[in-house]
Amino acid sequence: METETVVEVDAAAPGTAISPDLFGVFFEDLNHAADGGLYAELVQNRSFEYSPDHRPEWHALTAWELLERDGAAGSVTVSVEAPLHPANPHHAVLRTTTAGADGRGAALRNEGFDGVAVREGERYDVSLFARLADGTADRLVAQIESRDGSRVYGRAELGPVHGSWERHSAVITCEATDPDARFTVVAGGVGTVHLDLVSLFPQATFHDRPGGLRADLAQVIADLKPKFVRFPGGCLAHGVGLGNMYRWPETIGPLHERRQQRNLWGYHQSMGLGYYEYFQFCEDIGAKPLPVVPAGVCCQNTEPTGQVGIPEEEMPAYVAEVLALVEWANGPADSPWGSLRAAAGHPEPFGLEYLGVGNEDTITDTFRDRFSRIHDALREHHPEIIVVGTVGPSPTGEDWEKGWAFARERSVPVVDEHSYKSPRWFLENTRRFDGMDREGPHLYIGEYAARDNDMGSAVAEAAYMIGMERNGDVVRLASYAPLLAKRGHTQWLPDLVYFDNTNVWPTLNYHVQHMHSVNSGDTALPVTVVGAPRARPVPETDRHGVHVGTGHDTRAEFTDARIGPLGAEAEPAPDFANWAAESGTWEPEGDGLIQQTAYGADDSRLVLAEAAAGPSYAFSVRARKNGGGEGFTIGFAEASPGNRYQWSVGGWLNRGMRLQRVDDGVVHDLNDAVAGPVETGRWYELRVEVDGRRIRCFRDGELVHDLEDDPAAPEVFAVSAVRDSSAGDVIVKIANSTSEPVAVRLRLAGADVGTGLVRTSLAAPPHATSRFGPAPASPAEDRLTGPVCDIPPYSFTVLRSRPGTRTEEDQE
Repeated sequence: METETVVEVDAAAPGTAISPDLFGVFFEDLNHAADGGLYAELVQNRSFEYSPDHRPEWHALTAWELLERDGAAGSVTVSVEAPLHPANPHHAVLRTTTAGADGRGAALRNEGFDGVAVREGERYDVSLFARLADGTADRLVAQIESRDGSRVYGRAELGPVHGSWERHSAVITCEATDPDARFTVVAGGVGTVHLDLVSLFPQATFHDRPGGLRADLAQVIADLKPKFVRFPGGCLAHGVGLGNMYRWPETIGPLHERRQQRNLWGYHQSMGLGYYEYFQFCEDIGAKPLPVVPAGVCCQNTEPTGQVGIPEEEMPAYVAEVLALVEWANGPADSPWGSLRAAAGHPEPFGLEYLGVGNEDTITDTFRDRFSRIHDALREHHPEIIVVGTVGPSPTGEDWEKGWAFARERSVPVVDEHSYKSPRWFLENTRRFDGMDREGPHLYIGEYAARDNDMGSAVAEAAYMIGMERNGDVVRLASYAPLLAKRGHTQWLPDLVYFDNTNVWPTLNYHVQHMHSVNSGDTALPVTVVGAPRARPVPETDRHGVHVGTGHDTRAEFTDARIGPLGAEAEPAPDFANWAAESGTWEPEGDGLIQQTAYGADDSRLVLAEAAAGPSYAFSVRARKNGGGEGFTIGFAEASPGNRYQWSVGGWLNRGMRLQRVDDGVVHDLNDAVAGPVETGRWYELRVEVDGRRIRCFRDGELVHDLEDDPAAPEVFAVSAVRDSSAGDVIVKIANSTSEPVAVRLRLAGADVGTGLVRTSLAAPPHATSRFGPAPASPAEDRLTGPVCDIPPYSFTVLRSRPGTRTEEDQE
């Protein structure tokens, strides 16, 4: 007889209240998520503000080209004389010296964001600012055309153009579908015309808002039914240097008055998708806004300064700026800042409840000072606002500990914790919230992802969210990150939704988020699970593999590798010629020295299997970087392929040293980085001591890390139960990350299950994945009429009661 797992839910219990805002989303302009993505503008570099500061190959005319067709001749330059607005200093100067055969002059054509995707029969809003400098070119023609210019899909005339800046607009109805069209502005004759803020927008935006959001991308976010939307960052909020901070007042008002700037992730922000558009989107989808402002400091990774605080004399004005955000969002329409919101078209307050202050900031004295001033001012002037603080970039480590201590000291209501870890880590930490102080700050898990877009990661995230839900009284908010990623323009993997100009691809991870969010409850119910599958123990091995390696795009050489028991003199390791090159290009140089000579690789590894007698030993090597941007990796305790520990020395842009664990090939950090970049041409003595779970790392004889990694057993079969009081439903969620199906006998004591339970299940092989294509599986729904439910391997299942005829307390 097949063994059953019994899940008992006390549906009659009062239960524990769950945060009504638990599952939301986080939008950051990363992976080209805004311009060319969610923001529906089709013209790239519409204000001629691109710069080599954003990207070395860029300039003010990037994405534009001069056209001299049918005999027309002319030129295009960029000027800063008498700009449209100081915040928008550059404009194009289109000069026609000879008219063409049809009397028209030179033209400017825009390539869009990987092309201009248009559809037959749809209407497009065209607008631009123009002024006539000289001549008779006082008419402009805007047209959508094929890439080679042989076909015109639609055109409209703009004008007359006068001697001062004026906005001109028209509508083009497109006569063809083309994912790779172009947008062109043609001068009306001989002369010089100045152009700025040249725009092409589909009228069919989300909720048909002029100048709004791309409908299909916005809809896939709306379908998640998020309880809140966090924005604009993330790292984007505090920026690279004080001058790159995201300052919210510069993102509202007329588009040509918004200050554009370099995106921290290496491209450009037009600020067309600014604070007003964010708040409007939240309202449109029924989500609460959760804006994040800098905590008065820039990103600690800013080169060469590191974290810098806003100057002392500027802090009063900055605090006032933060307070003004609350007035802009919530103040009456006749208040100084509320009137700006009303002028934009929203006289009613937005109803702001949450405000994030800071993101992943190092907990320094400067941070403490700046944060305290902002927090105290908000508490004094707006005690109704729930402030969300920050506890650094990781769920462990010095900044995390200092951040929590500081939050308790300042009585910060909620803190923001981030976790980018392996699937195994998430399964090991489903009980992480059980012992939280119920009287202390609540938790916002503002960024988390299990490091891949496969089913194994998705199920691990589902289990982790079950852990959040079971502790929904103290885990107040949670949002996966990043949200969006555009094909060919990704800076970060994994992501929740992938897209290009015409397609949107939700991932398996997205389906997990959706299933959790649309099946939220208000009360966590007691659950007892008997006979649940348990994690298989990690195979013990008498011998551990070791490796030497290099970081991204780095060349290095190694010599004098030694391995031996702790407390004894280490013996020379086998000659590197006997090690296995797993990746990279390894070339022996004699005298026991070997070089990794390849550029471009993400990581390179030279492995010696079964090299050390566990569990206690030392492994040392001498290493020198010969070129590239990072440093070395020293691997050890490799019990099976893809499962090991490693010491990253000069990793992540050569910023420091970290201990890392690799689970099934997925790397995650065990501690905060310790400062110490790797110098090119210098020899380093690197030594790792393994003593069971304790790991000690030395660089040139100096202790760098001393850590004991003793994780909890993974919860491979996680269960939660909640009550949705408004619907009268009981909802049971089960994440099965094992390789076997599980027969579950479900007992819902005191529940009204009517004619049965609605079952929604997502299942796929563990390594099934999708990014730029349809997901390999989607949730399937059916009705469960009996007490036994089959839970597939590698699956997430939601069972939801539909009240009807009263049944026995036990479904049996």
